[in-house]
Amino acid sequence: MSTPMDYNKARELMVEQQVRPWDVLDGRVLDVMAALPREAFLPVAHRNLAYADLALPLAHGEFTMKPVLQGRALQALALDPADDVLVIGAGTGYLAGCAGRLARDVLALERHADLAQAATATLSELSVDNAHVVVGDAFTWTTERRFTAILVAGAVDTIPQRFIDWLEPNGRMFVVRGRSPVMEAVLVRNDVNAPRIQSLFETDLPYLAGAAPAPAFKF
Repeated sequence: MSTPMDYNKARELMVEQQVRPWDVLDGRVLDVMAALPREAFLPVAHRNLAYADLALPLAHGEFTMKPVLQGRALQALALDPADDVLVIGAGTGYLAGCAGRLARDVLALERHADLAQAATATLSELSVDNAHVVVGDAFTWTTERRFTAILVAGAVDTIPQRFIDWLEPNGRMFVVRGRSPVMEAVLVRNDVNAPRIQSLFETDLPYLAGAAPAPAFKF
């Protein structure tokens, strides 16, 4: 008979042995990741891998981000209780939940209605009442709303102007751009004259649907 997994211990080890050593030193981010049950957001079949250093598969060919990358993204945005946040690519809803514990209000976009519904249910069960998941494709969705922070949970070949347009003046966006297998995580600041881009680190991440580079023509 197998021993039930101790999720609390696994969560503690994830923070101390994976996330913190990868230069995530923001105490608020570490506290949120140590408290929010990542396993609750995952399909039952993958819950025992919730705290592994892995990108886990979801329905429709989607993947979660690794915990270390989620931690770096949250730290880069330096969210505070006054921020309004947009998450592009809600997936399981975990990042929206973390952001909801750090910011004032969170709106998360998800292309697939079943994933959005599951994420909404989990956020409700965990009483993250300021994080909301809506069904929408980031490349067709429209809004007049502007956000102080945007977290893009999938890679892009180049940063879409529409994402920058959703930022308030002086707002910031975490996004991974470039060509696999060597991509660049950046922080985009919507300065008055032009966006300012700060390189953060190299990584690799699956593309958002519609954001991959066009296939190169070969003779």
